[in-house]
Amino acid sequence: MNKEKDVVKSAPKIKVGISLGDINGTGPELIIKALGDARMTELVTPVIFGNSKVISFYRKSLQGYAEFQYTKTTEDRILHGKVNLVNVWEEEVQIEPGERNVNGGKYAFLALEAASRALAAGHIDVLVTGPVDKALIEESGTQFSGHTEYFGEQFKGEPLMILAGEKLRVALVTGHKAIKDVASLITVDGLVKRIQTLEKSMKADFGIRKPKIAVLGLNPHAGDNGLFGDEEQQIIIPAIRKAAEKGSIVNGPYAADGFFGSGAFQGFDAVLAMYHDQGLIPFKTLAGWEGVNFTANLNVIRTSPDHGPAFQLAGKGTADETSIRNAIYMAVDIFRRREEYTEITANPLRIMNSDELGDLK
Repeated sequence: MNKEKDVVKSAPKIKVGISLGDINGTGPELIIKALGDARMTELVTPVIFGNSKVISFYRKSLQGYAEFQYTKTTEDRILHGKVNLVNVWEEEVQIEPGERNVNGGKYAFLALEAASRALAAGHIDVLVTGPVDKALIEESGTQFSGHTEYFGEQFKGEPLMILAGEKLRVALVTGHKAIKDVASLITVDGLVKRIQTLEKSMKADFGIRKPKIAVLGLNPHAGDNGLFGDEEQQIIIPAIRKAAEKGSIVNGPYAADGFFGSGAFQGFDAVLAMYHDQGLIPFKTLAGWEGVNFTANLNVIRTSPDHGPAFQLAGKGTADETSIRNAIYMAVDIFRRREEYTEITANPLRIMNSDELGDLK
């Protein structure tokens, strides 16, 4: 027996929980494909929250993917070097790839609940959520406006949605809100807080020491000096100035079309958009299948692919697993960076005044 190899296999790794997502969407097969690379279990210990029969159903159409280690709870033995699967429910469920129905919403939420409990209990270190259909979860009898809001409620925080890729990071002032309500939800103090929250996340979660942040306007052409609305003059510009006075490196407001169309976004570490589509349309256009959705400003780490269940691709084996694989990598990276950031900021060196410096001469 190779003892050195056994030590490596038994060494604790970051436990990455993964909720299954909609059982009729692409989530199950994307998870199977993302974890099919043997190198994944060398990096992390995956713990899927779902159902063995659902996984087996989708594995039949996918060749060459490893067996999973089944368990009933995360309190049972989780094996490093294996893909672990927690059976959240035991009953038989009809699986209909590509079909939008209430079963998909019901069991997606059961998996999410179980994974969230494990995260809160410390049985897993980070959580990657599989894609769901929010409307189907609502139809199954649970109020649900999105993962971001759900985790804010579960972990008692004010979450910030950040879409992150190699070339672009976009955060939202307002998330899943109707367009008609957006303007009334933006305030000077609220916007300053969002800028500071984004800045802190760039430092603690992404390892950027002095993040440069761009803020978009709300109205066409960023209001064009009040011609198309006064939110820029009355709220956004005062908030940018106030945040800058507090030490943030922040500029704007920028007209969204010219900002992204000209490539100006490449000069910033992060962009703060006023509403959902203003930020997500350019992000998904530029990042494609490589982007990751990260819920910042909570004491837990949650990421997800930046796309939905993609029912039209379910069961065909053709869906691209890049985003969910990147979500796993990002969750691990953020976990490590937070540990490093906590360590280096725990006992910062005190800045000496001129008299003290004189005494050292």
